[in-house]
Amino acid sequence: MPLVTSTKMFKKAYDGGYAIGAFNVNNMEIVQGITEACKEEKAPVILQVSKGARAYANHTYLVKLVEAAVIECPEIPIVLHLDHGPDFETCKACIDGGFTSVMIDGSSKSFKDNIELTKKVVEYAHDHGVVVEGELGTLSGIEDEVVVEGEGSYTRPEEVVEFVTKTGVDSLAIAIGTSHGAYKFKPEQCTLNEQGILVPPTLRFDILKEVSKNLPGFPIVLHGSSSVPQEYVKMVNQFGGQMPNAIGVPEEQLREAAKLSVCKINIDSDLRLAMTGTIRKFFAENPSKFDPREYLKPARENIKQLVKHKLVDVLGCAGKAPECL
Repeated sequence: MPLVTSTKMFKKAYDGGYAIGAFNVNNMEIVQGITEACKEEKAPVILQVSKGARAYANHTYLVKLVEAAVIECPEIPIVLHLDHGPDFETCKACIDGGFTSVMIDGSSKSFKDNIELTKKVVEYAHDHGVVVEGELGTLSGIEDEVVVEGEGSYTRPEEVVEFVTKTGVDSLAIAIGTSHGAYKFKPEQCTLNEQGILVPPTLRFDILKEVSKNLPGFPIVLHGSSSVPQEYVKMVNQFGGQMPNAIGVPEEQLREAAKLSVCKINIDSDLRLAMTGTIRKFFAENPSKFDPREYLKPARENIKQLVKHKLVDVLGCAGKAPECL
């Protein structure tokens, strides 16, 4: 089947109390690992591409990689989504270039200017059969070319109805305490458990519930939602990396969000950690090897296993592909 929009899968996810995984892709191995996992678990999926990924791999190469995944996995619905579109021109290029969903990130602008920019993208996208994700509130942290210094700002629930009504967006990313990158929380924000592991603060579910109350039935999106699996942080550090105090969002909190109105959960850093940790380990244990296929194969496999875990235990969307077709 061809690429699809997220409209049907978000409706099913909202009603069914699960979320769709939106995984960032940069190369062939990441695309393969994600889609092979989804095929085996019969899960719908969103493959998303950032501005940085388009600059790194080229728009055409990425689109063709995703189209290849569609051919190889005809039994699962796949959305091709632009992550953090910075301006109208980038969104337009992706809409014209085969994407079925785009995000316009006007969160750094004033409320009025955010509405104006988002509405412009929505009007063009809808004329071309493409859906749009907007954003209210800002996430702190660094990921790809998205850099927000300071603490960010929570979404104001009292603004969401006006924003959605005036822009016509199809989904809304909100800020409830997640952040970009592998360092989502500072150590001083966390508490130490009995095992000496840093435990981050709880997400602002009160904001999520208030937003959901104001927008009943409307799909909500969480950015910056990697859990930063400690097994891969340890692997990176053990084999020459330096990632002290890398902390993510606890998976049980993401599962709780998925049971509410969150229909799309973005995951990027976890994939990077799985790939980088595996490659570092391979080089340390096989110093004479130089064939990229030999170290990319286990990296791809670990991405696949990581994604399968997310689909089953975190997102709750395993087995949901048939109802989303």
